[in-house]
Amino acid sequence: MKIGLKAGERLFINGAVIRAERKTNIELLNDAVFLLEAHVLQPEEATTPLRQLYFILQTMIIDPVSARAAQDMFHLVLGSIKAAFSNEEILKRLDDVEELAKTQRWFEAMKVVRGLYPVEAVVMDAQQNEENTASPAVSAFPAGDEFSQRPQLAVV
Repeated sequence: MKIGLKAGERLFINGAVIRAERKTNIELLNDAVFLLEAHVLQPEEATTPLRQLYFILQTMIIDPVSARAAQDMFHLVLGSIKAAFSNEEILKRLDDVEELAKTQRWFEAMKVVRGLYPVEAVVMDAQQNEENTASPAVSAFPAGDEFSQRPQLAVV
């Protein structure tokens, strides 16, 4: 696999961080777990449940030494997110993420999660609109709502 890097761009391979001094191409000749800098989510950007899940997945790639602890956190957060959402598309794709995680296919799981960002945004916008139009006497999280049992997820 050939990977093109711009000057100053970083590449994370099996826990190592490589920075290109100038524009270059790197060819990986064997299997390696890698992550391009463009796919790295900064901690302050992990502001939604799915972004937090993505952040945990990327941690397993960037820091393989801490992968076991991150896996435990992944399963905990995944379960919480599944309990919080009722959107069928999100739940189905989270099942796919769980299957990919079982075989440690972290990058592929990240791609699935990243693909759900637009759906999550629609669901969360709808929730926000409901909260803004709800009367003060009505609960912000009525039964059956997408986030009626919304867990509080911390950024890892």
